[in-house]
Amino acid sequence: MADAHYDLIVIGSGPGGASLAHKLAPTGKRILLLERGDYLPRSPANWDAQTVFVDGAYQADETWYGKHGEAFHPGLHYCVGGNSKVYGAALFRLRERDFDEVQHKDGISPAWPLKYAAFEPYYAEAEQLFHVHGQRGEDPHEPPSSGPFPCPPVSHEPRIEALSESLRRAGLHPFHLPLGILLDEQNGKPTPTSICIRCDAFDGFPCLLNGKADAQVICVDPALKANPQFTLLTGAYVSTLETDAAGKTVTGVRVTRDGRQECYSADIVVVACGALSSALLLLRSANPRHPDGLANGSGQLGRNYMRHQQSILMALMREPNETVFQKTLALSDYYFGADDWDYPLGLIQMCATSHGAQIRGEALPGWLEWMPKMPFEQMARHSMDFWLSSEDLPRAENRIRYDGGRVVLELTEGDMEGHHRLRKKLELMLDKAGAHPLLLDRSLYLGKGIPIGGTAHQAGTARFGRDPASSVLDLDCKAHQLDNLYLTDASFFPSIGAVNPTLTIIANALRVAERIRQRLS
Repeated sequence: MADAHYDLIVIGSGPGGASLAHKLAPTGKRILLLERGDYLPRSPANWDAQTVFVDGAYQADETWYGKHGEAFHPGLHYCVGGNSKVYGAALFRLRERDFDEVQHKDGISPAWPLKYAAFEPYYAEAEQLFHVHGQRGEDPHEPPSSGPFPCPPVSHEPRIEALSESLRRAGLHPFHLPLGILLDEQNGKPTPTSICIRCDAFDGFPCLLNGKADAQVICVDPALKANPQFTLLTGAYVSTLETDAAGKTVTGVRVTRDGRQECYSADIVVVACGALSSALLLLRSANPRHPDGLANGSGQLGRNYMRHQQSILMALMREPNETVFQKTLALSDYYFGADDWDYPLGLIQMCATSHGAQIRGEALPGWLEWMPKMPFEQMARHSMDFWLSSEDLPRAENRIRYDGGRVVLELTEGDMEGHHRLRKKLELMLDKAGAHPLLLDRSLYLGKGIPIGGTAHQAGTARFGRDPASSVLDLDCKAHQLDNLYLTDASFFPSIGAVNPTLTIIANALRVAERIRQRLS
């Protein structure tokens, strides 16, 4: 198979690469999907919090460096399905206003060159493909849609339903979290044939039953089964992309596999390694025609990195919380502002219930002073857990680059006042709900601290735009400087909003797939 030519090569099997490949596989064109990792093993350890969160058994064993030389381990997963194997499957559309210029206290979230209407049909297609469960009309900032969610909302368990009702009584608008999940329910319980069983190992865990709508389960495996012209190579690390002498066309994809060097070529090449790894691939593919990195004529490649301002908060409640599947509720009332703040605050959503092993694996001196005799499992039993996201503005100085052979991720935090205000809103909400909780910061999620190693929401390193002087990609996500190179992960984002980015990645990949289909026909 080495030195073979294909109609299309897709590099990366996460949501951006897999969705595009899945849509184009039925064309009968010869498609090669390259994944540097392998399939994650299916074993009881998939549901073990110590293995997944504390030991980080499924994460990339790499060391990167911050701008001051500090070493850290990025929260990346090299496997079939990419980071979606361990994502929380919260599949939001960006709000319609997210596509326009939005003023923040410390800067401007830039307008997109294409508006929401250009993406809406593909959002609908993405929701259908990934089995998104939700309820239209509950979310006050939900953008216009051409139809209902394809699946009914995932039901709240009693404690979350009580929280939802108390928030409604306070004048807020809690809504069912849109989830990509292979769940069939009756009366709040999984049916006997439902793949998902509503366990407590969904958010952040690889699903042992394949009940999570991830890129492997939804796209890669069905495409392989139905299309003999579609090929997946695992353990295939793409070292560089080669071009012709003029630097206008990608002519070779250099791969290291099983210790051997291989080269593949295709009429069209799509890079979808994740915003950080895609930028690194193009940077290390520099050549005389592209001395600063492939497609980097603007100097923007690797820059404008965004990953949300995020907090994981564990509310220790007086009464036990017996909820098993907790990730069903979200609140967007403060997304674009509040009565006491004119700027966006962000999104509040539930996340998975805490496990004792996770809590034990964190630094807890402050907690132990307050509750020195409470066992970790008891702390988990009394917890209610929330994920807070605020928009991270694109800044040219926030970038990923190489320093010799070392990967350097330069990151400067923006103004966190809006995010801190969002936390205060959560505290007030829970207090009004009669919970009287103590909110504790969680530092461990996907095995990494959120500040720099938390790369789950990576975006913006190869933004798209009309002007080649200020963007890396054109409006079809094709590199301005190359005729046959596209990117379909979150690299293209000019801004990130405050919702999880995966559905937008999928929708855009489906949009770009249509453009590529036209070229391949």
